[in-house]
Amino acid sequence: MSFNLPANLVPTDASPVWMSKGDNAWQLTAGTLVGLQSVPGLVILYGSIVKKKWAVNSCFMAFFAFAAVLVCWVGWAYQMSFGSNQLLPFVGRPGLASLRAGYLVEKAFAGKFPNATMIFFQFVFAAITLILIAGALLGRMNFYAWMVFVPIWLTCSYTVGAYSIWCPDGWLAKMGMIDYSGGYVIHLSSGVAGFTAAYWVGPRESKDRERFPPNNILLMLLGAGLLWMGWTGFNGGDPYMASTDASLAVLNTHVCAAMSLLTWLLLDIMVFEKPSVIGATQGMITGVVQGWAAMIMGVLSGSIPWFTMMVVHKQVSLLKEIDDTMAVFHTHAVAGSLGGVLTGLFAEPRLNRIFFDITDGWQHYMGLAYGLNTGHVRAGFRQMGIQLLGILFVVGWNIVTTSLICVAIGAVIPLRLGDDELQLGDEQVHGESAYALWGDGEKLLETSKLNSGRGFDEFSVKDGSNFG
Repeated sequence: MSFNLPANLVPTDASPVWMSKGDNAWQLTAGTLVGLQSVPGLVILYGSIVKKKWAVNSCFMAFFAFAAVLVCWVGWAYQMSFGSNQLLPFVGRPGLASLRAGYLVEKAFAGKFPNATMIFFQFVFAAITLILIAGALLGRMNFYAWMVFVPIWLTCSYTVGAYSIWCPDGWLAKMGMIDYSGGYVIHLSSGVAGFTAAYWVGPRESKDRERFPPNNILLMLLGAGLLWMGWTGFNGGDPYMASTDASLAVLNTHVCAAMSLLTWLLLDIMVFEKPSVIGATQGMITGVVQGWAAMIMGVLSGSIPWFTMMVVHKQVSLLKEIDDTMAVFHTHAVAGSLGGVLTGLFAEPRLNRIFFDITDGWQHYMGLAYGLNTGHVRAGFRQMGIQLLGILFVVGWNIVTTSLICVAIGAVIPLRLGDDELQLGDEQVHGESAYALWGDGEKLLETSKLNSGRGFDEFSVKDGSNFG
């Protein structure tokens, strides 16, 4: 009996037989959701959580990083992270394949979609990593130094972590390390790199460090909300298919984030007797298991980073000395390490068999808790050991690489802004202000050379007329 496919399912040159339209559509959607976490999510969050005088600079550091990473990613960095030509056991060979149309329409190494989709999906992860690093440097880093830092760090640090852990040919991937959605490659590396860069750049101006209130808490919540909803694509896209595993990842991700936020909020209430909105936002930011394990991980990801930030930070001289503006060390490095360890503890073999597409037994990707429960103790301890090895590698590599990059840039371009720039902020650095109200508008026209030629009528601004 003959059977004719519906017209929309008949393979064509644009939709080859190996491509799943559903998987491709979901992967592009997931990538867009992750991109929205950065632009506009973190752009809004950064611009509103800092003092008014740093709003433009903080937004633009994130915006620049997003654009610069994309150009470098398609130019050479994707091939270093996921390419088939290995340069070293921990990094691929740079190449221009990502710019060739023939390569872009070929089947990606994972999933039923083309390389173009895979390149875009992995780009938004690389971009948000650099933007998270920026969070540690807000309010004092020289923007020109940041422009140099972004492409160099992406090339020398991010690609190494991504290839080692995520690429099938990477040495940690071959050992069986589990980093479902960037706990190590993104969060741990950005937290450590941001903290290390903050050491080399130096602190903010003294009065900024002593008091740094948000300029707009409502906008901060809007940015945080975009960040939260973006987790749907962040974790839901990592199975590389529209599957039951993707559904489970989306649900557990939001459960974990909600539990983390509530835990952080309750700790603030118990200790400081106020339900801090800023604290709750930090808690939300900190967070392949079953639902009950996701809730436990949410409680721990809300409490342990809270403890390290609110208690340990005040007692350890090194933590007090280094000015980490957005506390990325606690919300990303500590939380990322915690996630890796808890994955080694709670990883469910049956779920991991679905994700990694393996069928040859229960010994693969088994958390310690399940190993102890089922008698596979050795397999459980082995998985935990691999997870800890991954932490040591990511931490060590990022400390060394980030330090070398900062020292090299600092020899040519000052890493920290000058005293006048630190005092005036956006007006001095960019010649612009986030909130150019009546008095501010007149002041900017007198101080900024950049406003000329942008369609402003100087007379109209100064006397308040003709704004239509």
